[in-house]
Amino acid sequence: MKYRADIGIIGGTGVYGVEGMKVVDKISVKTPWGKPSDEITIATFTPTVQASAGTSNEGEPLTLAFVPRHGKGHFTPPTKIPARANIAALKLLGCEALIAFSAVGSLKEEIAPGHFVLPDQIIDRTRHRGDTYFDEGIVVHVSFGDPMDAGLAGILAQAIRQLSLPLHEKETLICMEGPQFSTRAESKMYKSWGGGIINMSVLPEAKLARELELPYQMICMATDYDSWREHDHAVTADEIMAVVKKNSDNAQRVLKAALPALAAKKGQLNNLKGSVKFGIITAPEKRPAKLVKKYNTVLPGTF
Repeated sequence: MKYRADIGIIGGTGVYGVEGMKVVDKISVKTPWGKPSDEITIATFTPTVQASAGTSNEGEPLTLAFVPRHGKGHFTPPTKIPARANIAALKLLGCEALIAFSAVGSLKEEIAPGHFVLPDQIIDRTRHRGDTYFDEGIVVHVSFGDPMDAGLAGILAQAIRQLSLPLHEKETLICMEGPQFSTRAESKMYKSWGGGIINMSVLPEAKLARELELPYQMICMATDYDSWREHDHAVTADEIMAVVKKNSDNAQRVLKAALPALAAKKGQLNNLKGSVKFGIITAPEKRPAKLVKKYNTVLPGTF
């Protein structure tokens, strides 16, 4: 690879770039699972480190790799997102952790449009998506009890509070198939399950990130109340987009605020390295050589 990156950023609805940072290049990345959603933007951030006597120096730069989940201009629907290629491309670029952005519907009155949410759990309601790398002849079972990364969540929570933006933590995120929104009955059911927010994009991203030993945290921005409120009409796309612009501006602010702490933790963000080898069930002599080669491109030496 021509470039190496430290952090992968997956942009959601209305979040299409890394404004304010130095853009190095826009590149196409080929993976064994095809092409990502769009070109990947490589950008750098150099933190300021306080030195003695009130002086400051430049710290070690942090390189970001940004991929727009739906393509820039939002032309790929949720079910058709090439998630395997997106995550594999970020892994091939050397990313040690992933931060994803997403617009979400709220299932709780207190999570109002414009609020930020850092979920820690997921309920899967998707049906038509390829959600694993290991479906071709080598069986691998990875742990997914805690799908989000607590370390990344802590850094992001601190950045959001620093900006005095409303924040909710440790919520359960429902992931539905889409592209249609929920019926009222579904929305009420998800609420009764303890769901706090709902979207169409956290899966299979989070599962695939775990399979490639990449810590993952989604930053969610509430845009609406889905369809559970009896006194309100059901959610519509035009209402969501009216909130997205303000949310996306704040998302950029949150990312910038988190970068110094991420830079300080560079090289220490990944506690998943080496975890996949413990989930390989298929006997070594039964692993097809072609698949071993394919999987070793993203998990060197594991197979």
